Amino acid sequence: MKKVAIVGGGASGLLCAIFCAKSTLNQGGQAWHVEIFEQNNRCAKKILVSGNGRCNITNIKLSQNDFFGANPSFVNDALKNFGFKEFEKFALEIGLLLDIKEDGRVYPLSNEAKSVAKLLEEVAKNLGVIFHTDTKITDIKALLKTHDKVVVATGSEAASHLGGNSDGHNFAQAFGHTIIPTYPSLVQLHLSSKIAHKMSGAKTFGEVTLFINNKKDSTCRGDILFTDYGVSGFAILDISQKASVALMNSWHVEISINLLPNFNAQTLTEHIANVALHMPKFTLLDILVGLIPTKIASSLLDDLKIPHAKVAKEVEIKLIKKIANQMLNWRFEVKETHGFRHAEVSGGGVDTREINPKTMESLKQKNLYFCGEVLDVVGKRGGYNFAFAWASGYAAAKAITQNV
Repeated sequence: MKKVAIVGGGASGLLCAIFCAKSTLNQGGQAWHVEIFEQNNRCAKKILVSGNGRCNITNIKLSQNDFFGANPSFVNDALKNFGFKEFEKFALEIGLLLDIKEDGRVYPLSNEAKSVAKLLEEVAKNLGVIFHTDTKITDIKALLKTHDKVVVATGSEAASHLGGNSDGHNFAQAFGHTIIPTYPSLVQLHLSSKIAHKMSGAKTFGEVTLFINNKKDSTCRGDILFTDYGVSGFAILDISQKASVALMNSWHVEISINLLPNFNAQTLTEHIANVALHMPKFTLLDILVGLIPTKIASSLLDDLKIPHAKVAKEVEIKLIKKIANQMLNWRFEVKETHGFRHAEVSGGGVDTREINPKTMESLKQKNLYFCGEVLDVVGKRGGYNFAFAWASGYAAAKAITQNV
């Protein structure tokens, strides 16, 4: 009986184990003994917290443009062989129904991450996969001596409180693999500001533009949440990958927050002036809270050193324009990210130019495979990181079981 060891019981490891074990049923006699070695007391801890407990499980639109790394085209073969349609078929087979949103994001119909984790674990157990929890592998070379194939699916340093670490990178280095410097991604940002903390807890919909070395890089719309340390929210997470890389390179990073993206400078100025005309006893703060949350309005006036109680009838058009411009282009310097512990995923990792893109096998060590986040592949927010986890886990399983 052939033996395969999978180090890590996350998304890619579980799916790889399932397809390795399934092959035993399909090959008419060729049996695979499949073992998962998981350092935590249970598998799938990152699945459990994904999507705020809802699990954005994949996306119907997948291409290399949705991923970052030194070698972006690496994802093409895996996604071609196990894209959305293949994942949907697999999910249906195990009774996991999917809810496809209009923007292409996909969630379990149960809207519950723990149902995904439970189903994957139960399917694996029913197929005979052996689980070794609370088991931390420290010597990958020893494991290769006791098993015919070894899969490293250890993830990254992201979410360190759930067990995220650099073990997989250390394993790769033991065989001479290059590690692309790692960085937090889909992560909150720390601002160099004396104002931001005053807005802690305030949330709004807006537009965030990233500037790197004073040049506009990218723009995203979505929720913006102010915190004690800086900013969070979907719009921030969406620009965080590029911001994190820039910070790692010691480049100057700024963001511009547009609190009212459906206005331009002229229409916003006209609106404020019109309210001031009709409500001359309103204070400036009164006028602004009709547009943006109170905490944000108060802090914006503080940043401009304008008294909250200044009444509308005393306000000149020049000051109104100044306020409007600040609301549409409020600049903040970014000093750092919120770190690996709070990051959803990590960029960098095992250099994919040293991995076979069709099989996930190491080009430096026969019978050693890498899949999931341990590799230098990081996706956008929206189910892309799970999509690559499933696809790479499947690619490794297919290569292992067909190359007996």
